Amino acid sequence: MTKALADQLEDLLPQTQCTKCGYPACRPYAEAIASGEADINQCPPGGMEGVRRLAAATGRAVIPINPANGIERPRPVAFIDEALCIGCTLCIQACPVDAILGAAKQMHTILPSLCTGCDLCVAPCPVDCIAMVPVTGERTGWDAWSQPAADAARSRHDFREARLRRERDENDARLAAKAVQKMREVTAEATNTPEELAEKERKRAIIAAAMERARLKAAGNTDPT
Repeated sequence: MTKALADQLEDLLPQTQCTKCGYPACRPYAEAIASGEADINQCPPGGMEGVRRLAAATGRAVIPINPANGIERPRPVAFIDEALCIGCTLCIQACPVDAILGAAKQMHTILPSLCTGCDLCVAPCPVDCIAMVPVTGERTGWDAWSQPAADAARSRHDFREARLRRERDENDARLAAKAVQKMREVTAEATNTPEELAEKERKRAIIAAAMERARLKAAGNTDPT
């Protein structure tokens, strides 16, 4: 069976997940190219070789990298100045491929072999302890990368996204369970006066509204109307 165009295009991207293309990851960019929403020159990490690959797959003309998205450059790797790191974990949260190790209030370190050079960990750092250091000499774009490295980066990114979705779902389930328990507690409260009945109803309405918001969020609809 022939692969869908978006699948083919995703396979041609370097999987740095850097968002320089203007999309949150490589996959959405591939889908945008396939639909005609995006051009083929918005991926600086892929460089001109990447543009040529995308042009061949789409039948479009080869054009220069759009400078609005960045420039083709030697591949950098992030390094943390351990003496300055305060263990805030913001870089860990920003890394799209789980290339940073550390825990809250403990020194962090970056695994160079896993870093895609996306730059996303730099801006969130409140103490400017992260530097991007070129490690490929004069080699740029795909000459500074490889298909096995891209495949491994995509696997780590997809695994991370699945883990984050699972954690969000588990947290939503815990909140829903707490809401149900609270509802039961409110229902079980003794009510001997109209005032107590009114207060119980008020609490029940608040909890019911919270549970409905959680249900809509889980269903992917944040508009309660």
